[in-house]
Amino acid sequence: MGAGETFWQFRPYVMGEPTGRIDWRRSARDDRVYVREREWEAAHTVWVWMDRSPSMAFMSSLAATSKIDRAIVLGLAAADLLVRGGERVGVLDLTRPMASRSIIERLGQALIEEERRPGYAARELPAASALEPGAQAVLIGDFLSDPEQIGASLRSLASRGASGHLVAIVDPAEETFPFVGHTEFLDVDSEARLRIGRAESVRELYLRRLGAHRDALRAMCLSRGWSFMIHRTDRPASEALLALRVRLAGLGAAGAAPILGRT
Repeated sequence: MGAGETFWQFRPYVMGEPTGRIDWRRSARDDRVYVREREWEAAHTVWVWMDRSPSMAFMSSLAATSKIDRAIVLGLAAADLLVRGGERVGVLDLTRPMASRSIIERLGQALIEEERRPGYAARELPAASALEPGAQAVLIGDFLSDPEQIGASLRSLASRGASGHLVAIVDPAEETFPFVGHTEFLDVDSEARLRIGRAESVRELYLRRLGAHRDALRAMCLSRGWSFMIHRTDRPASEALLALRVRLAGLGAAGAAPILGRT
């Protein structure tokens, strides 16, 4: 066995896990099916995902940075904090979990290499795949997709009991709708355009719909025991990182020390 592969314990088999992990000798002595868990598997695993789709490049004159830059900063900073706390971190759909002290450099390089691949197209939501029991997910993006699509993604990720956190990145202009007079809105994901003669006339309707969308996201998260927070790009990144740290500490794996709770 390599470093970190030491046998840790037996635990009950969870539906959906590969049957190749079952320890049949141990299972034969009981009326339950068990898998052999390694030490590295027993440690906390946190999966980080950062939305890098075209809509995240938006930056108004009211913002300090673009949404995509803030998402990447938060994702990598959270990974660094987690590794310093003894956790294993990976980028969802891209890297394996690791506990390297150079986690920022390694994950950053993985992101760059992915974007250089021919045919690369950033996803608005993480791929639908069940996370392992006890894992946590930190999903960072604007989450302006159809609520049904977001809900389907969350259901898949949490289907085996993983907990998680949604961090909605928002430009202040998206939250306050400061537009007045004749305004043309462009869809960054298509060639669609919307011209409004008096933009201020639709502000109230826009804010109501934005509020309803956020209420739907909160309800999705609450129903699965996940957390939800909003971060504006005219605020310091440190504010969101501190709030995320508190959430990670409060949703550690059942029966284990809270993640980021070590000193």
